[in-house]
Amino acid sequence: MGPAADPAGGHRPGLRRSQGAQGGALRPAPRRARLSLSPDLEAFRCLPLERQLALHHESHRFVSWLAVTGHLRPGADYLVARRPRLGTVLARTDPELHLRFMETARLLGFREPLAMTQFNLLAHLVALAGKPADQLRQADWDEGRRLLLEAARRIPNRGVKALSTSLFNLEATLFHCGLTNDLPRRRSPNRGNVRARQWSTVPATMAATMHHYLEQISGTLRSSTVKNAELTLREFALLITAEDPTVSCVAELQRRHIERYKGWLLERPAARGGPLHRHTVRDRLGTLRTFLRRLDEWDADDRPARQLVFDSDMPIADEPLPRFLDDAAAAKLLAAARQDPDPFARLAIEILARTGMRRSEMLGLTIDAVVQIGSAYWLRVPVGKMHTDRYVPLHPQLKALLDDWLQQRPEGLRSNLLFTDHGRPVNASRIEAAVRNAADRAGLGRVTPHQLRHTLATQAINRGMSLEAIAALLGHRSLSMTRVYARIADRTVADEYFAVTEKVEALYDAPRQLPADAEGSEMAKLRREMHRRMLGNGYCARPVEMDCHFESICESCTFFVTTIEFRPTLERQRDDAAAKGQVAREQIFNGLLNRLDGQAS
Repeated sequence: MGPAADPAGGHRPGLRRSQGAQGGALRPAPRRARLSLSPDLEAFRCLPLERQLALHHESHRFVSWLAVTGHLRPGADYLVARRPRLGTVLARTDPELHLRFMETARLLGFREPLAMTQFNLLAHLVALAGKPADQLRQADWDEGRRLLLEAARRIPNRGVKALSTSLFNLEATLFHCGLTNDLPRRRSPNRGNVRARQWSTVPATMAATMHHYLEQISGTLRSSTVKNAELTLREFALLITAEDPTVSCVAELQRRHIERYKGWLLERPAARGGPLHRHTVRDRLGTLRTFLRRLDEWDADDRPARQLVFDSDMPIADEPLPRFLDDAAAAKLLAAARQDPDPFARLAIEILARTGMRRSEMLGLTIDAVVQIGSAYWLRVPVGKMHTDRYVPLHPQLKALLDDWLQQRPEGLRSNLLFTDHGRPVNASRIEAAVRNAADRAGLGRVTPHQLRHTLATQAINRGMSLEAIAALLGHRSLSMTRVYARIADRTVADEYFAVTEKVEALYDAPRQLPADAEGSEMAKLRREMHRRMLGNGYCARPVEMDCHFESICESCTFFVTTIEFRPTLERQRDDAAAKGQVAREQIFNGLLNRLDGQAS
């Protein structure tokens, strides 16, 4: 890899061989020389990684300058293994970019070392793409991220997790710095190659029919629904292909294939152990039935001659009542949340408990969500699970918490989301952690964010709120979704139950007596007369064995009013109680008589 000859008879000043160095080591050319591209620079990338890392320190510095200025595109393995501080070179060659980047990182709350680590990674991505930072597109950022992570997995002890976290932080700064237009997001492992390999084993005609169906529903259904449909069709096709290779298209499917898939679902284990939940089995079979029905409706060429999935195939779905917190537990949870040092945790639990919002709806709130309508403040809930948006009343205490949050929110962010963490959308796991920690401090055991939604609905219906109002508050599209809360605390059932409780308890608590024929008629008459209670306008013939919780209930009520003309009646009632040894009744009437004497005096 000698120096290239210059047409004028000299040599191009590239990376030169160091005389006497083992293996032709490279040394930097004189800096005063004019730099031009030469085969030496391109050959550097072809060297084994060990040879690249064996360069002299000065040569590595020169390679760093070449990489940042676009004269040399190093490999991702070299950048990950060597970890050159390209950010220092980029800061000198583009000080304006460095200043803007560091100010944005500080605005997002990143400390100086973390911000500099991000800027160094930015320089690595610039070197991989061979273009200035302001000319990179989203595809360049994604490709550079992929190359660095793959290199980190190949090279031992290079911290894949730490590199992934730093790249994720970098995405936030790049977005708010104006270098990218996509909000940073958590990425799950890309299993697209695995799915493609599995689909390649499915007969071409069957796979084409299923992919056409997925393309059609992707324009009308949510991505999560399409993803679930793809999973169902793929696992069904793989099962049929493995067990019945004679089937080459959907039109050749028969009832026995559906029965085999149904049995396979009931036999296969779930991801967390145990069998699949019957709701999951019902969902998979329902997705397959919808697929076959759509093919029939579209008059597709590749479709079965008759329907293969029936209602009787669906497992009977459970209808459990929503899990909610009672009033005491809800009060403990809010009290524990208000002691949390994290302001987001305090605000998140207050919002969920006072508005009944779903977790995804809360994370989708924007900075203009608080709206004043008349003299009251309302919270605009964005389009969520039910494809509708709505307004919910805003409690004054919650309004104050939201105002404090907005005041502390950094200004100048490109995102209009209300809840951000270092410029990125807050992850749903942070809400779950806030609720879990508050529940632990309150001693309540396991509590989920969605339970606060059920708790608010239960509290509302127990206090007389109409089903229509609860449906509007929770964003239900039909009252059938709201009626489930009426099953939790049916006031009619409760009222009628407690109306007969006293009568039933009187039968259970009555002491045993001798048979009626064990006493004579005169003794029975005497016992009945002895136990008569004298009332204001008659007598109570209730036997003494049957206790009465309503005895003298009116006279002991704070709203009972009597006047002097009833004094003779009250005296007779007191005397009657004294004669029968009813001390409590005697005290009540003595109190009433004393009150009359006081009023008269």
